[in-house]
Amino acid sequence: MQIYVVKPGDTLYSIGRALSLAPGFLARYNGLREPYRLAVGQSLLVLYPERTVTVRAGDALSSIAASSGTDVLSLFRMNPNLSGSDQLYPGQVLVTQLEQSRTRSAFVGGYAYPYVQESVLRGILPFAGALMPFTYGFTPEGALMPMDDERLLALAGEYGVRPFLHLSTLTAAGTFSAAQAAVVLRSEALQQTLAEAVLQKMQEKGYMGLDVDFEYLGRELAEAYAQFLSRLHGLLAPYGLPLIAALAPKTSADQPGTLYEGYDYAAVASACDAVLLMTYEWGYTYGPPMAVAPIGAVRRVVEFALTQMEPGKILLGFPNYAYDWTLPFTAGATRAQSIGNEAAPLLAAQYGAEIQFDEQAQTPYFTYLDEAGQPHEVWFEDARSALAKFGLLTEYGLLGLGYWNFMRPFAAGFSLQNYLFSIP
Repeated sequence: MQIYVVKPGDTLYSIGRALSLAPGFLARYNGLREPYRLAVGQSLLVLYPERTVTVRAGDALSSIAASSGTDVLSLFRMNPNLSGSDQLYPGQVLVTQLEQSRTRSAFVGGYAYPYVQESVLRGILPFAGALMPFTYGFTPEGALMPMDDERLLALAGEYGVRPFLHLSTLTAAGTFSAAQAAVVLRSEALQQTLAEAVLQKMQEKGYMGLDVDFEYLGRELAEAYAQFLSRLHGLLAPYGLPLIAALAPKTSADQPGTLYEGYDYAAVASACDAVLLMTYEWGYTYGPPMAVAPIGAVRRVVEFALTQMEPGKILLGFPNYAYDWTLPFTAGATRAQSIGNEAAPLLAAQYGAEIQFDEQAQTPYFTYLDEAGQPHEVWFEDARSALAKFGLLTEYGLLGLGYWNFMRPFAAGFSLQNYLFSIP
């Protein structure tokens, strides 16, 4: 494995010749489509196939997997261009053995809204062990809000991915309400009502785990929230249903701010089987242009978390999205547009922008002028930034990864993950 950075004058074909690798494989592991427009400074994940097979008439993925000593899900991971589809055509070249450097397994989960594009989710699910349909909310009486999750549950089942029910503070109005959460958390009876409703829904729908995300609770609800999680765990554990809780990214126990004060890291971790550190959104919709998840900030959150809990309980949050800011940034007025990590370099190529790499943040970025002459600044994730973040799993012995989210393709990121980690 290596990561190649595009230079002036490079084409996918010249890069392939220089690396002794068919350009189709470069395209495959980087989500590139013809006409293969590249931006100077763009990174390309380079993975070398060790064995391939050419599809013949009558071949099926299952028969190719059996004759190659592998399985269909592995074929999907080694051939992300299939996008999780078993449709083949004669002459198609499939990788049946790919170079890898796996020293360990990793839990991999991610979130998807019910309206996710099916082909995108099918392309990602082979790389995942868990899917969290987003989201179940609840009423002030502790009843669950309905959710249209049948399609996501069916897709998860097709790829052997465990579905986790996601519980948040979503209200009937479609907004998130810490005040509504407070009503439930301040009443043991309502806590029990909500906990039992969650278990009933999990059993009814076939959910295999629970993921809880209550935000902006404030210091006064921190203890009650941890107790609620403990109540949930006690209810779920006899059924073998694991509990995950999301945590805002703290670097100290007394970090000020309503978002942070509602989380007692140690208490939450002791109540749950795992926690998801939401290590992203430093660069965010209403803030100034910067990396979404600068490696230094991410590392500081992990290192604080390790003082509060064992590493085997920690899922590292990873941002599968990018932001495009219109310049100049004006606080209270500028609103960054969310785009995909694969869309970002296409944007750079479209406008002839050169991609830079911030060594301190370990994150790529670029600026460009749109058709109206308006300047923009874009920060996104690529193979280099993913490698830096994935390295924290091995360095600290973390449990795995939690992607926000599974709504957009990111072939290089998921292929790099597959190179480094197996899914238990």
